[in-house]
Amino acid sequence: MTTGLSPEGTHTATAALGTLIRGHRLRIGLTQRELADLSTISVRAIRDLEKGKALRPRADTIRLIADGLRLGPRARTALEESVSRGHQGGAGRHLLTERCAPPVPLHPLIGREAEAAILAEELRSGAERLVTVVGLSGVGKTRLALEAAARLYESGFPVLWHTAPDAVTDCLPAADEDPLADLVADCAAYLQGAGAAPTAPAHGRRPGGAAPAPALTALAGSASDELPPVALAAALGDREALLVLDGVDTARLDFARLTRLRRELPGLRLLLTADTPWNVPGERLFLLAPLDAPLPADPADPGAGADAPAVRFLLARLRRVRPELLPDEQTTAHAAWIAHRLDGHPLALAAAASWLSVCDLPTLRGIVETDPAAVLDHLADGHSGSRLRDRVARTLGALPPEQRDLLTALCAAQDTPAPDFGLDDVVRLTGRTLPDGGRMVRALLIGGVIRPSTDHGRSGFRVPCVVRAALAPADGTGATAAEAPAAVAPAPAA
Repeated sequence: MTTGLSPEGTHTATAALGTLIRGHRLRIGLTQRELADLSTISVRAIRDLEKGKALRPRADTIRLIADGLRLGPRARTALEESVSRGHQGGAGRHLLTERCAPPVPLHPLIGREAEAAILAEELRSGAERLVTVVGLSGVGKTRLALEAAARLYESGFPVLWHTAPDAVTDCLPAADEDPLADLVADCAAYLQGAGAAPTAPAHGRRPGGAAPAPALTALAGSASDELPPVALAAALGDREALLVLDGVDTARLDFARLTRLRRELPGLRLLLTADTPWNVPGERLFLLAPLDAPLPADPADPGAGADAPAVRFLLARLRRVRPELLPDEQTTAHAAWIAHRLDGHPLALAAAASWLSVCDLPTLRGIVETDPAAVLDHLADGHSGSRLRDRVARTLGALPPEQRDLLTALCAAQDTPAPDFGLDDVVRLTGRTLPDGGRMVRALLIGGVIRPSTDHGRSGFRVPCVVRAALAPADGTGATAAEAPAAVAPAPAA
């Protein structure tokens, strides 16, 4: 009987099966001789299988090896499916690769072309194998990851995508029939370590192709803890691939397990989107700031600034609400002012655009001028608006007290809605040394709670509107932290 496999395809299929058998054997600490005794299969046959030399393994042989390995139903099925994939021929493997595609984004990419090009090239070339994109909630981390993943997919990479249960999604769910969806979810759970499986919805798939809750929790702390890397290696072989963990909590990730995963799949690239870095060896930290939103144009030239990324983003969202809106000079001038006032934060801009369903653009500008925090709730989806506030508030709550106090003091010291501040201001407010002040600023930048600014011709920083709103009292008045200044304790004397 022929299988329809080319010689190259036969080697790939049997190598994947061999990797899986060897992984199971090593996991339970058996030698090839011991497995031979338990399974009644010869040592030579086991050696040939593990080396990928057995071109047509019999079903009875695989059954006996599974018995000798004491595999449970799940692992036994994976082993048998590995054999069946080998007998499907090259077309089956091609179909598997084609289905390993990233989810479809809901919106076009605007203003992130340079970041997407850099991120995709670093991952594609292998210059970076572990990249964590960090930034404030709603800043566009998922959308950037989707673009980078799409570019790698176009260059031939299978893309394995997992979305954390509580992540803000910006994409359509992947197809339910994706053959690797459960395995990707298992790998995500595996990387979170024993006993760290996340809480998931009670039923249904999560956006991005993640599997239902049982698949996420089955491996955490179980006897099958070591299976995901081996199973993924068996499915992908020696191909280069991208694994995306979107919205992951880096504090729950296990670096030892990452090392095992990367050892089993030397061609694997790992892309994370998270609120905080993982802070492990080899991590490439990719800081994502809000979209560029320069100072509003001079009244004598109201059309200037239309090319700014934040303005283009806001105009696109405004026209989704009001398709008849023309991007004339007056419209562009209003959009530029609103984009600057909201610091170019994409989710804040999208929320502000939703208000155009109940008011015109000049009125919206007036609302933003009076109380920008009021427009942070998306009228079409109040849940998204409230989640933005809640997420930013949680980010602030996780900051060390001295960093939160500094933010509050910076807001209190502002004479205009969003002026710049510099390192000298941080040193003055905290009484710390310049290096200590620099470390504080860097930590705040990584957390996304301040953003770079060059509006006044120097390298400076700004507290974004969404952060100011989260620092404000939750009394519905829209008052900012500037009305309740906090003192910043100076550094203790050496």
